Amino acid sequence: MRSQANVVLVPATVRTKKGEIIYALKPEQFVVEDNGVAQKIQMDEDTDSLGLTLVVLVQCSRSAVAQYARISGLGTMVESLVGGAPRQVAVASYGKEATILSDFTDQADESSAALKNLEPCDDSEAATFDAVAWATAMLEEHKDHNRHAILLISETRDHGSHKKPAEVIAALGKTNTVVDAVSFSPGKSEMLDSLRYGGGSGMLGLMVMAVNAAKKNAPKTLASLSGGEYINFTTQKGFDNGLHQLGNRIHNYYLLSFTPQPADNGQPAPGLHSIHVTVPDYPDAKIDARQSYFAGALDGASTDVPDTPDPPNSPGPR
Repeated sequence: MRSQANVVLVPATVRTKKGEIIYALKPEQFVVEDNGVAQKIQMDEDTDSLGLTLVVLVQCSRSAVAQYARISGLGTMVESLVGGAPRQVAVASYGKEATILSDFTDQADESSAALKNLEPCDDSEAATFDAVAWATAMLEEHKDHNRHAILLISETRDHGSHKKPAEVIAALGKTNTVVDAVSFSPGKSEMLDSLRYGGGSGMLGLMVMAVNAAKKNAPKTLASLSGGEYINFTTQKGFDNGLHQLGNRIHNYYLLSFTPQPADNGQPAPGLHSIHVTVPDYPDAKIDARQSYFAGALDGASTDVPDTPDPPNSPGPR
C-alpha cells in the first residue's frame, strides 16, 4: 500500500460519548470525505498484523531536563505500544538538531537500551519542526511496506526550527506518516475545527489555519492532522496513564484508505486536503481520524503561506 503514492491512509478511532471504543464496525458504515466529496474506501481488517516502522523522538533540551525522571519507563512502554506486530524501531533525541541513539531494529532490547540511556542535553533550542521533518525523511528512506509513525515526546512550543510548519505538515500528509505526541508543557491551542468540519477558504486557507495552530502547539497540531493521539502530562502518573491510553488506541483503531479522485489534469488537486470521517449509525460518536493529506509537490507555492504575527499577549519565539 505504501508503494502507491496516490493511496491515502486514514487511521480512525471511534468512541462513544463516554469514551468507550466502538468495535466491529464495517467499511460501509464509514463515510470519508475529501474536501467535502465522499470517497470509496477500503478497510484493513487486522491492523495489529501489519508491520510498524516507528521513530521515537524525545526532546532532550530546555524544560525536558525536569521531565526525564517521569519518563524513565519509556522503554517498557514503547514495547507495549508496538505489541506483537512486526516492527522496526529507531530512537533519537533532539534539541537544536536530532541525534540518532539507535537505528532501526527489530530487536526490542536494543531500542529499550537506547531509551533507558536517554540523557538531557545542554541546549537552549527545541527545534521540533526540524526534528519531525528529519524523522519523516528517515522513515521514507527506510523502504518498507509497514505503517509509518513518529512517537514525539516534547514541550508544546517549537524553539529554533528552520523548517516551516507548512513544509512539515505537507510532508506528513504526503507520506502517510502518523504522529503520536506526548507533551509535558501544558498549553492551550486552538482545535482545528475548520479542518475537521470542512470549513476554511480553499486549500491555502486550510494550510494557513493549520500553520497558525502549529505555532501555538506543534505536537497537538501534527498529531491531529496526521490521525495520531495527543496527550499532555505534568506528573509521572499522567505520563504512564497517557502512554496506556495511547497503546489502547494504537491497538484498536480502524485503518481506512482511499484513492483520491483526480482533477481535470488526472491528478488530485494540489495542496492540503481536508478529510472528514463520520459514522452515520453513531451520530454522537467521537471520531479521532486523520484530518488532512497533501497532494502535489512539497516545494513551491503550495506550501508557501504568509507568516502570521503572534497574538498581542503571546511571548513570541524563545
